[in-house]
Amino acid sequence: MAKESTCVSKLQIERGKFKPVLPDILKKDASFIKPVKRKVTNYTVGQDNLREIFKNTYGLPEITFKKGVNKNIAKKSIKVAVVLSGGQAPGGHNVIAGLFDGLKKTNEKNILLGYLGGPSGILENRYKLISEKMLCNYRNTGGFDFIQSGRTKIETPEQLCLIRDNLTASKVDALVIVGGDDSNTNAAMIAEYMKKENLNKCIVGVPKTIDGDLKNKYIETSFGFDTATKIYSELVGNICRDVNSSQKYWHFVRLMGRSASHITLEVGFKTQPNVVLIGEEILANKMTLAEVVENIVSVIVKRAQSGKNFGVILVPEGLIEFIYEMKKLISNLNDVLVENSEIVAKFHSVEEKKEFIYTKLSKEDSDLMKSLPVGIASQFMLDRDPHGNVRLSLIETEKLLVEMIQKRLLELKRVNKYKGKFLAITHFFGYEGRCGIPSNFDANYTYALGYNAAMLVLNGFTGYLSSVRNLVKPPKYWECGGIPLTMMMNIEKRHGKDKPVIRKALVDLNGKPFKKFVKNRNKWAISENYVFPGPLQYFGPPELTDMITKTLQFEHSK
Repeated sequence: MAKESTCVSKLQIERGKFKPVLPDILKKDASFIKPVKRKVTNYTVGQDNLREIFKNTYGLPEITFKKGVNKNIAKKSIKVAVVLSGGQAPGGHNVIAGLFDGLKKTNEKNILLGYLGGPSGILENRYKLISEKMLCNYRNTGGFDFIQSGRTKIETPEQLCLIRDNLTASKVDALVIVGGDDSNTNAAMIAEYMKKENLNKCIVGVPKTIDGDLKNKYIETSFGFDTATKIYSELVGNICRDVNSSQKYWHFVRLMGRSASHITLEVGFKTQPNVVLIGEEILANKMTLAEVVENIVSVIVKRAQSGKNFGVILVPEGLIEFIYEMKKLISNLNDVLVENSEIVAKFHSVEEKKEFIYTKLSKEDSDLMKSLPVGIASQFMLDRDPHGNVRLSLIETEKLLVEMIQKRLLELKRVNKYKGKFLAITHFFGYEGRCGIPSNFDANYTYALGYNAAMLVLNGFTGYLSSVRNLVKPPKYWECGGIPLTMMMNIEKRHGKDKPVIRKALVDLNGKPFKKFVKNRNKWAISENYVFPGPLQYFGPPELTDMITKTLQFEHSK
């Protein structure tokens, strides 16, 4: 493992003094926090298949914590392990801190282990004993460097058997998995396996992803989204101010979010740029790539007529997959690459791979891929992600748009329908937001999620996701409990096979945030209503330090 850093900034020292505010319900030890089983959760997608796969953990009730004497808390000490899984998100260390404090407040003899390097650490039985002395330097810090993370997928019988053996050998009573939709799918599979094996091992998940696509009415937001969007908004706001100063460039900013446009929408609200592309809307309208380009061109032409040859455009990372014919191409391409993986692996160059793949695709898909700029088409052939899909983060969609827009504007110039100048600059903001020092909201939220996870574990609620809600209120009023992981699942195709996975929450086109955006975008397009949020604030008046996302505000507005 990497050597722990001893360099600490003055900001980190001061930030370490921040004391997260716990919801009132969690301020006592577990003996005085009573779980209430509420209605059995409803399942609407792939119900029969899910019932068959999760025979032992399907149809569990929602759990809510209330004040009251809890006589079911075991008096003996327990050993709990935590693992950070998937991409980093601000606040992961506070989840561990909340989990640690929740366990220790109930019984000082409770033990917390940290598996190292993500799920692979469970498989290899690599862990460290977590102590207050070790943890104190990581409270309220960004990153996952305390125990690191990884993307190992847990799905084979052999892996599940190995996890069973390692948890048993280490005498681990409970495992807390901190991750996104795929990581918590792992948690659901492990929980089901332990139940099937009649092992008393409690498995609990914690919702994490800066993309914001792990949410529902029980999970109002995933942690890290607040911090990351504030970081991106500072950068985009700086670009807006720059473009309004020089007034000669069009900036195309691609933002992280492979499967949903939540980040792009939130940054749009915070900065009010000229164009904000929402992938879900483009998919719903079955827009072609040419139509997307034409919509952007119309704004560029309209602004040029007023002498404004500048602007800012936000592009979601997963845009390509939302465009109707591109989504179809990518789906078919993924299937072809899986079916011919051994043959493709033997080719030494990208061009050889492309020529072979063209023969396996339909003529329509092949022609579409050939029509793309050479560099972009080649990016489709890069290594797959862990699920066997195209790595959309490596496809420079913003550059594809610029190239097509330039071509279209030249056509309009030839017929005297465009007289402006088009100079473009491209950006991709992704990793810049994943490890930031968590905002007050995320510091409080993640600490509560971890502490709440400890309550779920101490009560033996396996197969649950830690749920902290009512987030538009101050933290003391937040509501806590757990929801069954299986409630959030459906069946999707992975590596060419149907798999149970937690379904991603996309931007709701009928939701209040999107409707608010639609109401304002035409005004943003033609004017310079740019907002400059500035850097994320940790100290100062609450109206600056404790701001929640615009998305949460709009979702809960009346």
